[in-house]
Amino acid sequence: MEPTPPHRPVKTALIAAGLLTLLLPAYLSACSGPAPASALPLTQVQDIALPGAVSRLDYQALDADTKRLYIAHLGDGTVHAIDLANGTVAGTVPGIPAVHGVTVAPDRRLLLAAVSGTNEVALIKTDTLTVTGRMPAGNTPDGIAYDPVHGKAYVSNEHDHAETVIDLATNTAKVAIGIGGEAGSSVYDPVSGTVLVNIQDRNQLVIIDPATDTVTGRIPVPDCASNHGLYVDGANNLAFIACEGSAKLLVLDLQTEQVTERFDTGDGPDVLAFDQGLHRLYVASESGVVSVFDEQNRALMPVASGKLADNAHTVAVDQATHRVYFPLENIDGHPVLRVMEPKQ
Repeated sequence: MEPTPPHRPVKTALIAAGLLTLLLPAYLSACSGPAPASALPLTQVQDIALPGAVSRLDYQALDADTKRLYIAHLGDGTVHAIDLANGTVAGTVPGIPAVHGVTVAPDRRLLLAAVSGTNEVALIKTDTLTVTGRMPAGNTPDGIAYDPVHGKAYVSNEHDHAETVIDLATNTAKVAIGIGGEAGSSVYDPVSGTVLVNIQDRNQLVIIDPATDTVTGRIPVPDCASNHGLYVDGANNLAFIACEGSAKLLVLDLQTEQVTERFDTGDGPDVLAFDQGLHRLYVASESGVVSVFDEQNRALMPVASGKLADNAHTVAVDQATHRVYFPLENIDGHPVLRVMEPKQ
């Protein structure tokens, strides 16, 4: 047998290295999970300890005038008021079982809370943090939109195919609007003066005219399992829609009524928040993964995606400071509000 030429091991190593170079990216792609939280373009500022037990936290509402953030503590049946100026809990409103959506009517010094435990909407005075009224809603009230022009609130009733309308001038519930499906998030768009509602079991976005309380349009949202989360960029005629069941984010052009972009998110995307000054969209998911996108020329560009913490499914943004707020139900055995800000 002839001796092995001296260059053959080198050649074999080069071939193996070449195969590794070709195969490694595919292998890593198949095995990789979400990027770590350090990959997010955010720096942690503070963890504010929240009252109550380790249980589910839900929607938030920020009152820019009073610099307060309201957090629905669904598992405790309470709403926490956070003083953003000094990073402390200003107070807690009890007696709101299974509270979901919250929204502020700043011109009326009111906080509205969807009390799904009793199928009501609680009216809470923001200066005293006391419940001053309860309005009947439909089956499982969830998201709430406030129209300051007509002084009305629109409540997504998740399980009875209707939108409750509350006249805040008289504190009365008007005749509900039939929307023909299971309501997800409701959003008031001040640019168009309309209320938009996700119909999450029919792949539709419904448009309501608050002047007449009638449905004036239905836009298909194809290939989206449970279109729940919603943010409307009225200035650019865009809707950002979270597909909770298929882990996708859709960009819907409200002019052409066509989906223009689709992006992957963490499993169970839920609440969306948009920084208007930075043109940045945050998508929080049930899996704890937060996805960040920048908007430019009516399109989104993915920036980063990483797991922040378990159940980090709700997010809010302070438009003045650009700080980002994540209520987290269990950090070292306690619920906290994690305060973060964009990295320089």
